[in-house]
Amino acid sequence: MRLGKHIFGVGAMTGISRIFGFVRDMLIARVLGAGRLSDIFLAAFKLPNLFRDLLGEGALSAIFIPMYADSKKDESFAKNVFSWLMVVLLGITILFEIFMPLVIWILAPGFDADPGKMQLTVTISRIMFFYVIFICGAAFLSAVLNAFSRFLLAAFMPVLLNIMLICALLLAMYMGAGTTALFIMAGTVLLSGVIQFGVLWLRVRRRHFGLRLIIPKWTPQIKSMFGRFGISIVGSGFYQITIILGTLVASFESGAVSWLYYSDRIVQLPFAMIGLAVGTVLMSSISNALAENNMRSVHIQQNSSMRRGLMLIMPCLVGLFVLAEPIIKYLFQYGAWTAESTHAVAIAIMIQIFVLPAMLVSQIYSKTLYATQDVKTPVRTSMISLGAASIMYLVLFPFVGYLAIPIGVVISGYLKNYLLGRACRTRGLWKTDGRTLRAIAAFVVLSVALGVGLWFVPITSIWMLGVAIAGYGIIYLPLAYIIDRKIK
Repeated sequence: MRLGKHIFGVGAMTGISRIFGFVRDMLIARVLGAGRLSDIFLAAFKLPNLFRDLLGEGALSAIFIPMYADSKKDESFAKNVFSWLMVVLLGITILFEIFMPLVIWILAPGFDADPGKMQLTVTISRIMFFYVIFICGAAFLSAVLNAFSRFLLAAFMPVLLNIMLICALLLAMYMGAGTTALFIMAGTVLLSGVIQFGVLWLRVRRRHFGLRLIIPKWTPQIKSMFGRFGISIVGSGFYQITIILGTLVASFESGAVSWLYYSDRIVQLPFAMIGLAVGTVLMSSISNALAENNMRSVHIQQNSSMRRGLMLIMPCLVGLFVLAEPIIKYLFQYGAWTAESTHAVAIAIMIQIFVLPAMLVSQIYSKTLYATQDVKTPVRTSMISLGAASIMYLVLFPFVGYLAIPIGVVISGYLKNYLLGRACRTRGLWKTDGRTLRAIAAFVVLSVALGVGLWFVPITSIWMLGVAIAGYGIIYLPLAYIIDRKIK
């Protein structure tokens, strides 16, 4: 498998999706404002997104692909998993459709104070919740395609959702729709799920994978898979609790919740484009290698992923550290946004950005462990590191205020990286070669040297900011590529 090609393809699609997502968010703000209508849409959209995160995408791939590879890509196993998934999703959907008023009251009890707001949220939520069936089904179909090293179409699906929502928002804007805009958007979300599922289904059928619904059978493999899902969901739940705790701590400082939201959005962008792309591609390739008991291939892929990933992450780290303030200034400092907020967000970015290398390498470690069908170790290390982050938030907040959160994120990120790496090395699943270490050192030196030069570039407009970023990339990437090819 050509890892570099697939990582670039998945990363490019993720980047395109994030750009369209940014446009979508701007249109939501323009069409729905920041009041009653936006509250209803965002509250209703949160539910299907939560189930997509818990039951679909990363968790499903991490558990299904290694088992699928271990079964030698047995079609009967895939059909059984697919059928059980549809049964579970249908059951969950029916329950939530019935109890939606109670669910919304628990999630947003304050909506009851505004006449009609709770009822409208329930209605919009009921329309959108059917999206769960199709998007989680699409996540399973994506996992099947990924197992056969077909990544690009699955990576494009989030782009499709954002494009369709942008079109819906433009239509609502043209119609001058008020409350009707919510129904247009809810219908669009559901339709996008149907289309994503349909497109991926056709691709799977075209590849002659023989996937179809059957009467589900309770087998030892299915029992094992559901057990691993349960462990994964516990880990995801702990992550959500930590995020809530961070928000609660930050809420004691005026403006801090917003500052941390925007800083996290900026820091997560390079990780989404690079780190998640590396994890997606590596999951299937390592699973296939382990199924063939080919440890040499596993080590080659690990080192190749680490070199390629850090080659791209290091300039992002240095560039965001140097340009944090002008990036926030020229993207957000308009209207009610103040210079104080720009500086506060920039400082948070300059701290949190240092977690990126640890997050990337942790992806490689965790995907290796998942590929061995070990779910408990990644979840356990996540819980330990997130617990450490929570303690850091509480201990440091009285001294450094909102900066306790990015500091805690960095410390917990490297703790998680250490724990995962130790688990892999203890089990003989990891071997870093000298070429990788030399290349990483060279990437660090090159990034820092160019970053020092970038520090002295005067940024006086958004156009100059774009030129500086482009120039940095144009100089860095060819030199880094040559280094990666030449170092032995």
